Amino acid sequence: MDSVASGSNALFILLGAIMVLAMHSGFAFLEVGTVRHKNQVNALVKILCDFSISTIAYFFVGYAIAYGVDFFSDASVLAEMNGYELVKFFFLLTFAAAIPAIISGGIAERARFYPQLIASMIIVALIYPFFEGIVWGENYGIQDWLVSLFEFKFHDFAGSVVVHAVGGWLAFGAVITLGARKGRYQRSGDMVPFAPSSIPFLALGAWVLSVGWFGFNVMSAQTIDAMSGLVAVNSLMAMVGGVLAAMLMGKNDPGFIHNGPLAGLVAVCAGSDVMHPIGALLTGGIAGVLFVLAFDITQKKFRIDDVLGVWPLHGLCGTWGGLAAGIFGLKVFGGMGGVSFMSQLTGTALGVVIALVGGFTVYGLLKAVSGIRLSEEEEYNGADLSIHKISANPSFSAGSSD
Repeated sequence: MDSVASGSNALFILLGAIMVLAMHSGFAFLEVGTVRHKNQVNALVKILCDFSISTIAYFFVGYAIAYGVDFFSDASVLAEMNGYELVKFFFLLTFAAAIPAIISGGIAERARFYPQLIASMIIVALIYPFFEGIVWGENYGIQDWLVSLFEFKFHDFAGSVVVHAVGGWLAFGAVITLGARKGRYQRSGDMVPFAPSSIPFLALGAWVLSVGWFGFNVMSAQTIDAMSGLVAVNSLMAMVGGVLAAMLMGKNDPGFIHNGPLAGLVAVCAGSDVMHPIGALLTGGIAGVLFVLAFDITQKKFRIDDVLGVWPLHGLCGTWGGLAAGIFGLKVFGGMGGVSFMSQLTGTALGVVIALVGGFTVYGLLKAVSGIRLSEEEEYNGADLSIHKISANPSFSAGSSD
């Protein structure tokens, strides 16, 4: 029976890892559909290469920082209990690698290729696992300190703050350091619209992410006996709440509508195991409103050229999710309890500060040492031709009749 249980747990978390791995294709196609046609190839290549460099960084450094576990034992040791610790690493790697994928969408169309890979390596090896270790590895005694002050730990079941807020606030530092795309803003301050290259690709990316998210959230239980159908239904309710809110606030704009489910799912991650489904619906709906309003304000008023709106989507909605777990997770609002709003506020603020400092530090240093942005001519020609020497449709670009 022990062998069956360990095998079941290994299979359970492996399936979760595969579902979240598939989400990275969603990140890729969401970016492909949003950027201009001359940057589509770069979007695809970045996500795959970022994932690969993240795997190396997390395997050799990041996982040990977060959990004190390394993989320098014999293969026979690593294979014990059906290799559960290995597939757990795989599952958590897919979370870690989401950080560069989030950042990629914010800095699209003008970032240099290799400096971004270096940034991804540093972030996944050092910055992300530092905060991950505080929350999920319970390092440095911070969770115990929160219990002594507010009775309960900082609760983030599936990463509203650990993954999404941290990724979004890291991206904020990257976007500000990089600067806006050429031609995005006129001297008068007016924004020049850059139309998405493909709404179908954008929609495909959103759908792949939404489906994979049920592995992201439900399988964060990490063992089959701890799995909860409540997490699945709460994820569903938050997703549709985000869609409907974004539909209304965005006035039927397909870009907002297809980012709506993502806003809701980002926000519900933290409290998906403790909220009532109605609380999850409200959490997702508020996240949808927050995304649309913040996207418009940052792009038009503050002239922050965040191409996919990753700071509003992940940074702000993830921050809201951390706080929402401390509201709708309370028994008075129909939740399971076991959470404290003050612990949620403190833990969320800590994640935001670490990400902000990390983002400005990493991208500021790379900007000073090697430069992080394409030249004006390279940006005009597009990242596809400037970096990869090929366009998304080579025959079409060459004037072929095919």
